[in-house]
Amino acid sequence: MLLNLLDDATSSAPSGSNPWNMLLMIGVFVVLLVVMMVFNRRSQKKREEETKNLLAGLKPGNTVKTIGGICGTVVEVCEDGTFVLETGTDVSGKSYLKFDKFAIAQTDAVPVTPDKNKQEEPLEEPVEDTVKEPLEDPVQESEEK
Repeated sequence: MLLNLLDDATSSAPSGSNPWNMLLMIGVFVVLLVVMMVFNRRSQKKREEETKNLLAGLKPGNTVKTIGGICGTVVEVCEDGTFVLETGTDVSGKSYLKFDKFAIAQTDAVPVTPDKNKQEEPLEEPVEDTVKEPLEDPVQESEEK
């Protein structure tokens, strides 16, 4: 289909036009398409990293809304990538549901940042090995004389 359009465009073109112009336009179109794909991939990776950090910050006590619309409080975060959600009240009765972490649509959890995980050791000033002798008080010297 694309080849038919190119053939029609080159055959209806005036006799003095250059067929390289059409190839140049197609090349520009392909370059723009590749650039759009690269920027789309970068933004997608950034979004995935933010989601990963948000899910890593999930802990008991956080309020969560799942993709199914169930709201509740996180009771337990399991090592296998799941969490236990508490729904209901004392009056109506509480229920506990286990979900996969990727079922979270909204949460009040604070995202974990890579910088906060590192515990920097405080810088210590070097201790001088030499002991300084105390300065003599000029007032005491004058009294002794």
